[in-house]
Amino acid sequence: MAPEIAPVKKALITGITGQDGSYLTEFLLKKGYEVHGIIRRSSNFNTQRLEHIYIDPHQSSARMKLHYGDLSDASALRKWVDSICPDEVYNLGAQSHVGVSFENPDYTGDVVGTGALRLLEAVRIHIESTGRQVKYYQAGSSEMYGATPPPQDETTVFHPRSPYAVAKVAAHFYTVNYREAYGMFACNGILFNHESPRRGENFVTRKITRAIGRIKVGLQKKLFLGNLKASRDWGFAGDYVEGMWLMLQQDKPDDYVLATEDSHTVEEFLEESFSYVGLNWKDHVEIDPRYFRPSEVDNLRGSAKKAKELLGWEPKVQFKQLVAMMVDGDLEKAKREKVLVDAGFMDSHQQP
Repeated sequence: MAPEIAPVKKALITGITGQDGSYLTEFLLKKGYEVHGIIRRSSNFNTQRLEHIYIDPHQSSARMKLHYGDLSDASALRKWVDSICPDEVYNLGAQSHVGVSFENPDYTGDVVGTGALRLLEAVRIHIESTGRQVKYYQAGSSEMYGATPPPQDETTVFHPRSPYAVAKVAAHFYTVNYREAYGMFACNGILFNHESPRRGENFVTRKITRAIGRIKVGLQKKLFLGNLKASRDWGFAGDYVEGMWLMLQQDKPDDYVLATEDSHTVEEFLEESFSYVGLNWKDHVEIDPRYFRPSEVDNLRGSAKKAKELLGWEPKVQFKQLVAMMVDGDLEKAKREKVLVDAGFMDSHQQP
């Protein structure tokens, strides 16, 4: 009699096309998962971060599948949870830019806060109707701490300072409520800033390294920024997705902070990244008041003691390595752009 083959675990990820979603997908595929992602319909392709692992779904070897849906659409969430029957759900989807949340507060609150509630309810109803166990991960943010001084851990009081952070606090407590009220295996991961070469280009770290590459090859001269004194606990996104997964492998659901426990100002990031390629940031950076926010968050630095002790999680990439990784990636990208500019296929002011 042939031994029974264990069923393949299925994961459902919102925000799969983002930085974290792409790293988590890679991680889960290596673990043998079948990965399903919810993506928003767009006239332009928005799956660039997944291209290197995408396999045509007609191929039998394809273990990553994409489905159209949105955190603003409760019926679509219900449909995909019921049809996919995931073992684990990772809610990474969000309007995740703090600055933009001041300009689009209604949308941010709906997708980030109420969107989490819609997905939790879809999972709850699925569990109730099928009797299956589904584990749920909610992506929290260090921005929830806001004005509360560091170090910040799982017991630190939240004091959000942006519509994005307020919405994340709502999502956090929706998750806690569903865990307590319905006995769901639901975890909050409170992740401090995590970056990579896949970070969106309008986030300050990537904006800096992107500009460095272009300045170095002669495509750009100036970089405009806002508050250089803001201090953040920056880690590598690839390390943090392992922590997300570890939370759902525990016997009991709980909330965890993931952080490097080391913080640096934006000015220190500028110094490290520009000097890496032999440039002086003061020759190229100008302050633009438009980039200051109505309420600033001065200092975020996490304590990951609980995650280290209970999950065995440790960040592997340190600050200098992270900066080098990002600058190297954007320098290569800028060199390719320079070829297009020199050949007349692109204007130097364009940024594809």
